Amino acid sequence: MNTLAQTTQALPTGTWEADAAHSRAEFAVEYMGGTFRGAFSPFEARLAVAEDGTATLSGVARAESVRVQNEDLEAHLLSPEFFDAERTPELTFRTTDIRRSGETVDVDGELVVHGRPQQVHLTGAVRGPIEAYGQERISLTLEATVDRTAFGLNWNAPLGDGTPALANDVLLTAELYLVKR
Repeated sequence: MNTLAQTTQALPTGTWEADAAHSRAEFAVEYMGGTFRGAFSPFEARLAVAEDGTATLSGVARAESVRVQNEDLEAHLLSPEFFDAERTPELTFRTTDIRRSGETVDVDGELVVHGRPQQVHLTGAVRGPIEAYGQERISLTLEATVDRTAFGLNWNAPLGDGTPALANDVLLTAELYLVKR
């Protein structure tokens, strides 16, 4: 059961779904002395908050929705060396706990990538609700750093000096603009 601690401020009640036109789910990882970035588009996210403060946040992205700036790299990310889209077509997230204090939010949950579940802790901010274009909206921005090897994403190649081309730590960022349904 997911609950908010009684000493923290509750999230706005209702069922909230990501507005696909304004939401994003991205990753960044150090690669060959720079930063390699990608995103999942489209993806789904839903926040459900009951009158008693019980809250759940869930999300799903299809591996085939990964977007980077090079089609060959997209194909590599879909291969068994990374997401293995054929055998593990979805990446999922589901909360185990959400805590809010003012605009700050802490989220614990289970992230499943490459078919492997891992517990993750995300931090971020929540704003709203506001009324815009006839709909009630909130924004929820979350970040976490995960070790990609914990999910079995072990591919790497040595650079000329022997250091690995790809770092293990990956920064995950979700910027969710949620509309009340």
